[in-house]
Amino acid sequence: MTSSDSAAQTPAKAPAKDPWDLPDVSGLVVGVLGGTGPQGKGLAYRLARAGQKVIIGSRAAERAQAAAEDVGHGVEGADNAECARRSDVVIVAVPWDGHGKTLQSLREELSGKLVVDCVNPLGFDKKGAYAIRPEEGSAAEQAAALLPDSRVTAAFHHLSAVLLQDPEIAEIDTDVMVLGEVRDDVEIVQALAGRIPGMRGVYAGRLRNAHQVESLVANLISVNRRYKAHAGLRVTDV
Repeated sequence: MTSSDSAAQTPAKAPAKDPWDLPDVSGLVVGVLGGTGPQGKGLAYRLARAGQKVIIGSRAAERAQAAAEDVGHGVEGADNAECARRSDVVIVAVPWDGHGKTLQSLREELSGKLVVDCVNPLGFDKKGAYAIRPEEGSAAEQAAALLPDSRVTAAFHHLSAVLLQDPEIAEIDTDVMVLGEVRDDVEIVQALAGRIPGMRGVYAGRLRNAHQVESLVANLISVNRRYKAHAGLRVTDV
């Protein structure tokens, strides 16, 4: 066999996938557990304002419905279980001290769902904010351990709730670091981030790397306090 014959029989290598070729997520229903809190409510507002169907979840349906009316843009409110059942993608924005208990109680409703954990395990003392390292390694890894039948990712950690909720601000100038085990799931979350004007979702590794991403919020809190700012992040050269 000649070298030319050998080359002819070698299948052409498929071109590398464009990392910015992201799926259309406009038809997905997004649930926000903890959607009555500042970060959850802000995310609900921004996604709904961008045209996403959003359901706010809370332990009390009445609180969720009141928050949904306040947000507007067609957002609905429901108790956490109904929110999880009706959503394709569920963002977890509950306080850290209720994180494990909330997810454990919703294991059945979150089965098969794409879960996006944006909880930052933090403590506060006289010196300011500091990171807490959960036994599992991070809030996202705790979620993955508690929800073995869900597809867990991590994202939306570094966003200012003040900016998210301000209707006078048209664009949120920041990147969103997205972590996960399955590329298709990560790209869905990246695409959701990209629905918000000014925002971009950037792949930042597997869930084992979530701790330092969650912890960085403690540094941003220090930045904000010193400079009276609402700091975000930009990843350069990508």
